[in-house]
Amino acid sequence: MYICLMYSNDLIKGTLRTIILKLLSENSRMYGYEITQRVKELTDDEIQLTEGALYPMLHKLEAEGAVTTEQVNIGKRVRKYYKLTTNGSAEAEEKVSEFLRFMETMKVVLNHKNTFQLWQS
Repeated sequence: MYICLMYSNDLIKGTLRTIILKLLSENSRMYGYEITQRVKELTDDEIQLTEGALYPMLHKLEAEGAVTTEQVNIGKRVRKYYKLTTNGSAEAEEKVSEFLRFMETMKVVLNHKNTFQLWQS
């Protein structure tokens, strides 16, 4: 489940991979809780990722070879850090570029003068 105050779960689900890849591309490594907090911070709490949404995606990215993990002992706890692989870095660039193009396309569609009339038909 995703917790989102302003956007539908479908929108967040469709962009989760891109969000994670982008954050990891900007940081040398991050752990799960750190990712959730950074998303909350960047979106002024409008998007709050749950563990149930985040970790399956991180595990999928790891299985696909987009991220690697490193376990670090912090006192009595083990923290799992995620880091992009070379393939993951390339995918991050590709996904961000694709999403930016998609947003521009959606602006055209949604700002088209006949769009609202079509929906009312």
